[in-house]
Amino acid sequence: MAKKDRVEGELDERKTRILKIIIRNYLDTGEPVGSRTISKDSELSLSSATIRNEMSDLEEMGYIEQPHTSAGRIPSDKGYRFYVDELIKEKEQEISEVKADMSEMFEKTERMEKLLQQAVTALAENTNYTTMISAPAISGSKLKFIQLSSVAENQVLAVIVLDGNRVKNQILTLKEPIDNETVLKLNLMLNTSLNGLSMQQINLSTIAQLKEQAGIHSGVVSEVLDLIVMAIQEDDDLQVYTSGTTNIFKYPELADTAKASNLITTFESKEGLKDLIADSVGEEIGTGIRVYIGDETQVESLKDCSVVTAQYDLGDDIKGMIGIVGPKRMDYEHVVDSLREVKSTLDRVFKKDG
Repeated sequence: MAKKDRVEGELDERKTRILKIIIRNYLDTGEPVGSRTISKDSELSLSSATIRNEMSDLEEMGYIEQPHTSAGRIPSDKGYRFYVDELIKEKEQEISEVKADMSEMFEKTERMEKLLQQAVTALAENTNYTTMISAPAISGSKLKFIQLSSVAENQVLAVIVLDGNRVKNQILTLKEPIDNETVLKLNLMLNTSLNGLSMQQINLSTIAQLKEQAGIHSGVVSEVLDLIVMAIQEDDDLQVYTSGTTNIFKYPELADTAKASNLITTFESKEGLKDLIADSVGEEIGTGIRVYIGDETQVESLKDCSVVTAQYDLGDDIKGMIGIVGPKRMDYEHVVDSLREVKSTLDRVFKKDG
């Protein structure tokens, strides 16, 4: 009777831990899991006999099953259901915490944008050159969590959470109907394989393995992977603020109609500037000041200019760049002093705000 009561009761912490080990090992290998594999887990200090008893209870409770005599165990549908429900519960808590912080995050973003706009304007007024500042960005964003939720027979809401609790979401319209059970299994598979990976780490081998595991639902996996790529690329996109574009006309060597037009277009489109910033960020050397003179810059429209940049670093791979563009005969000493002052101010204000 005691045995029956114990088996029919709720899973205790030890059984839960053993069940999770079985499921994770089976997801990784596709092979039945035995007591010896479980005993190797560093968080368990149990004898093989105790583990076998717990596995026997889990089997009687319907969470695992034995495909062949003398083989290890594999998860049952009930086991998968418990594991997925626990996983979703944990992740929903994380998403709730993210949402609770969203208003504060938006306020900080607004303050940051105003500060950067004020800084770039003051720098242009102080130097009489054209200036630019990139917003701090996290290099190499990593995937923290994926949650798929059914919203219609052939539609799912995909929520992508990146490190730093940055959230991207999109409705995916699928070519095939999909039920809730399949959605939960896809959630389990995607999170087990991709959590903590950067875009560079999600390689062709990983993608091929996921599609194979998804079977007839490989098309859904492809669409989710495309969304992840898009989310990370958008997150890594640089926001650039500029000021003092008309200062170009103060210098005869840059005021030529064609040259001035090209420079203004560059500062309006910002595409070339983003390439320059990407080249500068992460390459800080010596004093942290970099000077590009004429052909040393890869931006064609800036070949008749000098560009001086400084990187600010807020830690945790969060970096940004400040830059000043002017004629080759610019006042380099004043420019360098001005950049150092702005760099110091940004470091101090952002770290205090963080």
